[in-house]
Amino acid sequence: MDIQQKIAQYYDTVLSKTHLRTLLDNDERNKHLVTQFDGILLDYSHEKVDTELIAQFQQLVDNTNLFGTLKDIQSGIKFNSTENRAVLHTALRTPEAQQVIVDGQNVIPDVYQILDRVKTFTESVRSGTFLGYTKKQLLNTVVIGIGGSYLGIEFIYEALRTHHEGQLKSKGRQLRFLANVDPVDTIRALQNLNVEETLFVINSKTFTTAETIMNAKVCRNWILEQYKVLGHENEKEILESHLTAVSTNLAETGKFGINEQRVFGFWDWVGGRYSVTSAIGVLPLSLQFGYDYIAQVLHGAHSIDQHLVSEKQVSKNLPVLLGLLGWYRASIQKYQALALIPYAQCLLRFPAHVQQVHMESNGKTALVYPDKHEQYFKSACPFIFGEPGTNSQHSFFQLIHQGSQVIPCEFIGYAKSQAETGASNPAAVRDQHDELMSNYFAQVDALARGKTKEEVIAEGVKEELQHHKIFPGDRCSLQILFQNEANPYNVGQLLALYEHRVLVEGILWGINPFDQWGVELGKVLAKNVRSVLLKNVDNHNNLDFTGFNANSATKNLINHYRAFQGKQ
Repeated sequence: MDIQQKIAQYYDTVLSKTHLRTLLDNDERNKHLVTQFDGILLDYSHEKVDTELIAQFQQLVDNTNLFGTLKDIQSGIKFNSTENRAVLHTALRTPEAQQVIVDGQNVIPDVYQILDRVKTFTESVRSGTFLGYTKKQLLNTVVIGIGGSYLGIEFIYEALRTHHEGQLKSKGRQLRFLANVDPVDTIRALQNLNVEETLFVINSKTFTTAETIMNAKVCRNWILEQYKVLGHENEKEILESHLTAVSTNLAETGKFGINEQRVFGFWDWVGGRYSVTSAIGVLPLSLQFGYDYIAQVLHGAHSIDQHLVSEKQVSKNLPVLLGLLGWYRASIQKYQALALIPYAQCLLRFPAHVQQVHMESNGKTALVYPDKHEQYFKSACPFIFGEPGTNSQHSFFQLIHQGSQVIPCEFIGYAKSQAETGASNPAAVRDQHDELMSNYFAQVDALARGKTKEEVIAEGVKEELQHHKIFPGDRCSLQILFQNEANPYNVGQLLALYEHRVLVEGILWGINPFDQWGVELGKVLAKNVRSVLLKNVDNHNNLDFTGFNANSATKNLINHYRAFQGKQ
């Protein structure tokens, strides 16, 4: 019997038959299922685990040489086997004095060459040394990008914009995002902006991402049209004063009108959804908050990068524990969803970021070694959703408490509120924060313990209502609690925690978390549809589908679309 079979058997014969209410009554067990590192506490006592299972987790990790693999990945091996690439987003936050070798070359000097350029440029913009075309200070930044070129940046921006230091450093500045190709998103991104005070950052590694390039063209036209109204028509200098890019395609960025000195590169060993600590994220975030402030995010992420490979005891390694528990819930307990609930309004975009990192990384059935992992891959990569507490309690918690399926939860909280520093009445802020966190702690126990029929009867509930007020409980969750308020350092830690848990799960499932072939098919088909629409711009009936290989149902739908457009 291998260790995965042993874990499955232990769950089936022992843990699945033991209610969390019983497990939580064991004080000795509870104290062993909590660990701390660098200002972060992880409590997993409300999961269906015990010390025996954690010992089995340790054996699983040792037998699969997980720590050796994790160390090899950070050292530069080409772990992304389908694309023959290294996986080194960790190098983006590695100290300058260290070395990481890829194809015989230390890549750290290249990383810092880009970071130094980002620092110099962003400081020149923030200080007013680099100005717009009409010599006005550039106070607004619009980030044009989608997926990994957007979600991680927005998560960090939202997490820090109400931090007391973040507010001071971003005073008078705006950061906006344009991701969706929907023209309404363009209107919202550009609304009430003064073109003379606005800088655009176009995030596209190859400078070919369809949505991003279309949005970039719309914004370029907007810049030129706005300046034409002001009486200026020097297109080259106007564009060079208001466009920057993070890309590796200098030929295309040059054709687009972007000065080469304002194009910041990165490398094929940085996947898009792991790129926020590259210039993709550091450039726009530094424009908003200042480079030195955002560098603290890199330091926090590096703290977890090191912890991942240096702490070999499973019960103390936060990202490895998260990954093991995620694997266990999906593959052993067969749970198909995960609710991510930050009890912190500043993390309102964190679930969206994790959705992409997790489901685009591990949402696949293509195994690297099918024969080796197939048995425990049948239930993998849960669907992830989430909203901040307490809002989520008034949204989907009814299903989580009394629904027919168990949905594990991960709760994230902070011991202190961002709002306390600088508040005119700190005691009132603490009182409000305590109210928030009271819900954090209460939901954890409500999910685990539930409410029995005996308890309902003891409360004097009428017989006809009793079965409505019974809660089954036995619903697992884990809790992450930060010692301080959300700040750049621990936001970087949180980013890296969830990046690495995805990697750990991917290794255990035997998949490659760093390709995304499933995303490509829809892109190709969209191009085919687009060619039909372009060919039939003024034709609202009986469209020409020559060369378009699609079923009649899709062709009928496209015909209806064009016909609707032709009706007034």
